Amino acid sequence: MEKNFRPNPNSFKNTFCVFQEVSLDSTEGLELQYDSKSGSKYFYTKEGMFRLSNHWGRLANSKWRLEPLDPETESKTKLGFAPWVNFYTDNAIEELYYLEANYQNKTVNYQHKMNPNYDNKAILRTSTETTKRIKQVRNLFNLTSWAKYMVYDDLDFLRKKIIDELIFTNKPLEDIKRELNDIS
Repeated sequence: MEKNFRPNPNSFKNTFCVFQEVSLDSTEGLELQYDSKSGSKYFYTKEGMFRLSNHWGRLANSKWRLEPLDPETESKTKLGFAPWVNFYTDNAIEELYYLEANYQNKTVNYQHKMNPNYDNKAILRTSTETTKRIKQVRNLFNLTSWAKYMVYDDLDFLRKKIIDELIFTNKPLEDIKRELNDIS
């Protein structure tokens, strides 16, 4: 029988990772290797980690996000898988993160600069700066009161222009809105 693969527990500290949701039967035949106090269950393989949990996001000293199946499953407890190469270092000092906006779904997420899809166009920021920008983008997507004093013909077009500036420049939101209003 093959010996269980068991990574060093400290190898997960201060990491960022995006897990992909997989079907619950993906861990059939795998031995549960760690059961956390918060109820998350971990299964390790040579390829990566399965995590069964009802909470994702900030975990102690790591940032682990789950990309849901499409269509999304109804259960709050979800199983995610991430290959070992998708665990990137995280800290509060370095500019490690960039934003990605999905204009169709009106969502924004942050990604790590080590992500192989990073094209070096979006501005890299610290985690604190990234959190501020995410909040601004979410408000632009979900509210309309910010546009009350703006001159525009198409709110979605204006929204995209502002969000693109937030992602691809270091300009403050108020400067972006002022510049766009001056152009109109």
